[in-house]
Amino acid sequence: MLNYPIPNPAPLDPPAEWADLRTGCPVADVRLPSGDRAALLTRYADVKQVLADPRFTRRLDAPDAARLTDSESGGVFNADMAARIPDSGEEHQRWRQQVGRWFTVKRMTALRPGMVAMADRLIDDMVASGAPADLKAALGFPLPVWVICDLLGVPDSDREKFAYWSDTLLNLTRYTEQEIAAAQAEFVAYTGAHVAATREAPGDDLLSALIAGGDLSEAELVATGQALLVAGHETTANMIGKMVGMLLADRSRWERLLADPSLVRSAVEEVLRFDADPGLGMPRYLAEDAEIGEAVLPRGTTVMCSMGAANRDETAFTAAAEMDLGRKPNPHLAFGAGAHSCLGQALARTELQVALEVLLRRLPGLTLAVAPGDLERVEGLVVGGLRTVPVRW
Repeated sequence: MLNYPIPNPAPLDPPAEWADLRTGCPVADVRLPSGDRAALLTRYADVKQVLADPRFTRRLDAPDAARLTDSESGGVFNADMAARIPDSGEEHQRWRQQVGRWFTVKRMTALRPGMVAMADRLIDDMVASGAPADLKAALGFPLPVWVICDLLGVPDSDREKFAYWSDTLLNLTRYTEQEIAAAQAEFVAYTGAHVAATREAPGDDLLSALIAGGDLSEAELVATGQALLVAGHETTANMIGKMVGMLLADRSRWERLLADPSLVRSAVEEVLRFDADPGLGMPRYLAEDAEIGEAVLPRGTTVMCSMGAANRDETAFTAAAEMDLGRKPNPHLAFGAGAHSCLGQALARTELQVALEVLLRRLPGLTLAVAPGDLERVEGLVVGGLRTVPVRW
């Protein structure tokens, strides 16, 4: 039985097991860090089916659901935050419609000039400090934090707090049970106080609009604020670093973008598809018997959807093992599928595009300051990531 996540020392390349599993055992029995068993899906069609199938729920607190870790908290998927956001049906659609109107492509386009200006300022600071620099710390982390804080009306001066609280939710191996409980209590208290202050003095931000709408309960407002702070910076911060690492690992990729900047949008989509370090994937709990591919899974099965493995499936993508910066169409599953696809995907795409456009314009000579194979993964993080991205210019 395989241990999952699959150990992989290569920072930018996928584990060899992905291809073997897709062809030989697409529904595999795996052991989670907790010691519990789950079914791992690696084929594109199977992963897409499960992510869009309402029989596979986000509720991982069922008595017979697998524990992701041996801690009582279970991380982000079992946190109170997740339980307070409606999981399915009309309630989920109500919540999604209320929040989703703030993450439209049109609204993100309006935010783009501010993102560009902030990216330029961050690069100014990085250049002034001199090379080598950690691009993740200099640009990858502060840019999305500034954006999500602005959207929620919270001060980005608290970003170190958000980073710590987020990490306790997203890292399955780093913290003790006591550290996690204390951090999450602080996070709930902070967000609750911010919701109360916003109710008293509303502004032009997402939480103010949600409060004015009156459709979300206090618990839902707090949980929504928490979820957006976590998802709004941690995933994109790591993805900016991985994107630059992938593009600079093979200099011809960077040179192609310099020669044709119109490829930035398709390049971002290809980077999302090509990501070999997407983290844990998406867990789902099966509330009734279901057939997946050639396998019948019984009620109570916990399924791990490996979007990274699915995005390398040769049956879904021509030359799937190659990075094609102009690939179209590119129906990757990096943002999931169906009713639970990532609500903030337009925001994430815009931030990635802006980061890449500004780097190409400002630092065309950008290179990695270490060999690609010497980049280090962050261990235990649900969303994957590189510890640092050392660069020169």
